[in-house]
Amino acid sequence: MRKSQKGFSLIELLIVVAIILILAAIAVPNLLSAKASANESSAVGSLRSLNLACVTYSNAYDIGFPAALSNLGPAATPSAAAADLIDSQLVTGTKSGYSFVYAPGAVDASGNIPTFTINANPMSSQSGTRYFFIDESGEITFALGTPAGSSDTPI
Repeated sequence: MRKSQKGFSLIELLIVVAIILILAAIAVPNLLSAKASANESSAVGSLRSLNLACVTYSNAYDIGFPAALSNLGPAATPSAAAADLIDSQLVTGTKSGYSFVYAPGAVDASGNIPTFTINANPMSSQSGTRYFFIDESGEITFALGTPAGSSDTPI
């Protein structure tokens, strides 16, 4: 008598693998899209934090806005050189797949910096598709494919 073997045939295993690959092909793009959306939300939140930190700096030290992001960074004792208003990751200018570019305005006659701009640019297409902008007015705008400016679409 011959024993019957128990288990799966090669065809059955190939069908299962094909089904798993089809499901993965559907799920992965949605996962990447959700990650990009989360990065964009984080960038907007970081811009709001940076704007608040700049306004707080200006009010606390009465010398206008900071000359660089490093002036807002962590410090044991807050001062105009390091005000301890933002975390150590944001002070580097990168967070959640976005690069933050801070540009102070020109120094006025009294030596103060009356304006600033901050751009949040995605570091890759997986980071996000929208570019963001904020200035001392506090209005956040965005653009697709190119760095945003004050005249772009507000959020």
